[in-house]
Amino acid sequence: MPDLLIELFSEEIPARMQVQAADDLKKRMTDGLVDAGLTYAGAASFSTPRRLTLTIEGLLAHSPTVREERKGPKVGAPEKAVEGFLRGAGVTRDQLEERETPKGAIYFVAIEKPGRPAAEIIADVLDATIRNFPWPKSMRWGTGALRWVRPLQSILCILTDEEGAQVVPLDVDGVVTGNSTQGHRFMAPDRFAVSSFEDYAAQLKRAYVVLSPQERADAIWQDATNQAFASGLEVVDDKGLLREVSGLVEWPVVLMGSIDDAFLDLPPEVLQTSMKEHQKFFSVKNPKTGRIEKFVTVANRETADSGATILAGNQKVLSARLADAKFFWENDLRTAKSESGMAAWVDNLSNVTFHNKLGTQAARIDRVATLAREIALVVGAEADLAEQAARVAKADLSSEMVYEFPELQGLMGRYYAQAAGLPQDVANACEQHYSPLGPSDDVPSEPIAVAVALADKIDTLTGFWAIDEKPTGSKDPYALRRAALGVIRLVLENNVRGSLRESFAHGYKGADVEHLLGFFHDRLKVFLRDQGIRHDVIDACIAMDGNDDLTLLVKRARALQDFMSSEDGENLLQGFKRANNILSQAEENDGVEYSYGADEKFLEDQAEKDLFAALAAGGGAISSAIEAEDFAAAMGGMAALRAPVDAFFEAVQVNADNQIVRRNRLNLLSQIRKACVQVADLTHIEG
Repeated sequence: MPDLLIELFSEEIPARMQVQAADDLKKRMTDGLVDAGLTYAGAASFSTPRRLTLTIEGLLAHSPTVREERKGPKVGAPEKAVEGFLRGAGVTRDQLEERETPKGAIYFVAIEKPGRPAAEIIADVLDATIRNFPWPKSMRWGTGALRWVRPLQSILCILTDEEGAQVVPLDVDGVVTGNSTQGHRFMAPDRFAVSSFEDYAAQLKRAYVVLSPQERADAIWQDATNQAFASGLEVVDDKGLLREVSGLVEWPVVLMGSIDDAFLDLPPEVLQTSMKEHQKFFSVKNPKTGRIEKFVTVANRETADSGATILAGNQKVLSARLADAKFFWENDLRTAKSESGMAAWVDNLSNVTFHNKLGTQAARIDRVATLAREIALVVGAEADLAEQAARVAKADLSSEMVYEFPELQGLMGRYYAQAAGLPQDVANACEQHYSPLGPSDDVPSEPIAVAVALADKIDTLTGFWAIDEKPTGSKDPYALRRAALGVIRLVLENNVRGSLRESFAHGYKGADVEHLLGFFHDRLKVFLRDQGIRHDVIDACIAMDGNDDLTLLVKRARALQDFMSSEDGENLLQGFKRANNILSQAEENDGVEYSYGADEKFLEDQAEKDLFAALAAGGGAISSAIEAEDFAAAMGGMAALRAPVDAFFEAVQVNADNQIVRRNRLNLLSQIRKACVQVADLTHIEG
C-alpha cells in the first residue's frame, strides 16, 4: 500500500488561516479519496507560512471494481423511456434483463465499474480540491483563472511504495506537480527533491523549516520562558498570540529586548496591548512588581550578530509606538484629574449614537444609571454609588487611549476613575461592568459592579426587544444571547434574589416582558443543561410561580434533579402520573373537580388509610419546606410518600362500584397531586 505526500507551496499564508486550511486540505482530500473507493490507514496535515502539507499512509493502490444493479422501466414502456434509461446507465439494449416482479415484467441491468489506479483518482481529487478550496479570502494573479490565498508557486505530489516514489501527474493552470520543494526563504532557498514524508520532514528541518505548528509554538514558548527566567522575569501568557506568531515564522528565533525606561510607568495592560497589537511582541513582566519591563520578539531567521540588528530595529519602532501610548495616557490623566473630571467625557457621548432607534450613548447612560439604583436595592449596593458608577462607567469611550485601543475599554475607566479620586468600588465597577463577556469570563462580585453590570445588560436586552431586534436562528448581531447569559451568571453566582420581571419593567420601555423572560428561560436551559440538569426538570420548575427569580428557580431545579435521579423519585413520579391520569380522566368524564380532600370515615382499605395519614403528615411538611425554600427537605417529604402511594395502587381499585367510596378515593388522589405539585409541575417530567 503506497503513501501519499502533498505540499501546496505559495507566498505567505495569513497566520489566522493556516490551521483551518490544513484541516480543510485533509478533509477534502480524504473524503474525496474515500468516495472514489480509496481507503487509507492514517492521515495528518501541517502548515507553515508558505506551505500546506498532507501525508496519507496505507492508501489503496487501486480502487476496487464495483458491480451495481439498476432497475429500469417496465417491459413494454415507451421507447423513449427505455432509451433514456440506457443512456443514463451507459449500457446497450442487449445488456438489459427482463425480470418478473409483483408489479409485472421490468428491465434490470448489471453495471460493472472497473477500478482505477490511485494516481488517477488522486489527480482528480487534488485538482477539485485546489480549484474549490474554501479560503476566507483568495486572489487571482497573472492571467490565470485559479484563485488561491496567495500566488501558488508549486505542487509536490508523490506516491511512495517499496519500488520508490512516483510523481502524480497534474497541471493546475500551469502549476505542474513535481517531487521537489524549497526550504527557508532566506537561509535555504534552493529546491530539493524528496522521496517520502519522512525524507521530506527531515530535509525541511535541515533547510531551516519546522513543519509542525505545534512544534514551532512549543519551541517559541520554551525559549522565551527560559530567557525570561534567566533574568528573573516571566513571560505573560498569551496563547492566542503564541498561535499567531508560530504562523508567522518557519524557523523561530526568540529574542528578548528591553523597553525604554521612559515607558515603564505606563499601565502594564497598555504596554502589553500596544506591543501585541502593533508588533506581535510578548510582554515580559517582573513578578515582584507586576511591571512590564522587557519584550520577546520572534525572528524568522538566524543572523551573524545573533539578532542584535533585529532587536535594535524592533526597539526603535517600539519606542515610537509607546511614545504615542504615553502621550494618550498623559493627556487622559490630565482630563481625569481636571475640575470637570470624567464628566467632560460623558458629555461627549451625547454626540455618539448607540443605535439609531435607541438614541445616544449619553441617553443610554441615563437609563442604566436609573436602573442601577433600582438593582442596587436587590444586590445590597449603595444606590448613590451604583448610580455614580453607572454614570462614569462608559466615560473612557471618549478617551484617547480607548479610541486607539478599543479592547482597553473598562480597564482604562478604572485607571481614570482612580485618578479622578472616585471611590475604589466605583472605579472597579468601571472595569467590571462589561463582564462576564463569555462562559469562561470571571463574574463581578462587588455589589456596585454587579448592580451596574446587570443594569447595563438589562438595558441592552429590553432596548433591543422594544425595537424588535431579537436574535433569529443563528443570527445575533447585537450579542443578546451573550448578554442574557451574562445576566444569568451574575444572578446565580452572586445568589441575587429578585424579580426579573420587575427589573425588565424598569428597563427600556416598550419591551415585551413575558417574551423576554421566555428568552431568558431558553438561555437558562442551555446553561443548566451543560451542567447536567435535564431539560424536563427545568421545564417542571419554570412552570411554577416565581419563575422570574432565577436563583430560586435553579435551587428548585437542582433539588428536583437529585430527587428524580433516585429510586424514590422515579417510583413516586410513576405514582404521581398514574394518580394524575386517573384523576384527570374522571374529572373530564364526571364534569366535576375532585379537589376537596378525602374524608377519613369513607376509607375502607388499610392501604388507603395509610396513604391518608402519610399525606396528612407529609403534605404539611412539604409546604413548610417550600415556604422555607428548603427544597432538599421538600424532596425528602416527597420521598416519604413513595411507599404508601405504591401500596395504595397495589391494593386499591380507585373506580369502586360504591360511588361514595369512588369519589372519596378520587379526592385522595387529588391530595397526592396537590402534595407533589407544590415542589414542581411533575406533568413536565418525562418517563
